[in-house]
Amino acid sequence: LSHGYARWTDIQNDGAFGVINEPFKGEASKGNFLEMKNKFLARRFKLLEQALVIEEQLRRAAYLNMTQDPSHPAMALNTRFAEVECLAESHQHLSKESLAGNKPANAVLHKVLNQLEELLSDMKADVTRLPATLSRIPPIAARLQMSERSILSRLASKG
Repeated sequence: LSHGYARWTDIQNDGAFGVINEPFKGEASKGNFLEMKNKFLARRFKLLEQALVIEEQLRRAAYLNMTQDPSHPAMALNTRFAEVECLAESHQHLSKESLAGNKPANAVLHKVLNQLEELLSDMKADVTRLPATLSRIPPIAARLQMSERSILSRLASKG
């Protein structure tokens, strides 16, 4: 919200988001530390962005009541989204374990992240198979008659 779209370096350097730098504290002595950190975070930010796009597509499908027909492409997307959610929630403890130096947890975390990336990639392909009518639904900003900035500031405000 405060740094702008894709301003990852600014976000990484902001103390309010210091938690994203935590997993890399023990790696600072390595020669390629910054490159490794930036590459890892860029990949994660891209996954997050893909997940948000897919979530919006699912909302559009639900808006048109298209999720009821099991043969509809939106159902495959919905199923994969549930898999992503389940996988992420059931393994969220791994990041803390990995951060604490637990090597097996770190290995499992990397496998889970790869699974999530594969699922998101499949979901991206599913989105292309959705009917064109979904893409013609006006975005949320248009339906609410608000700018994205005002929507974000309203969501961020207390109460």
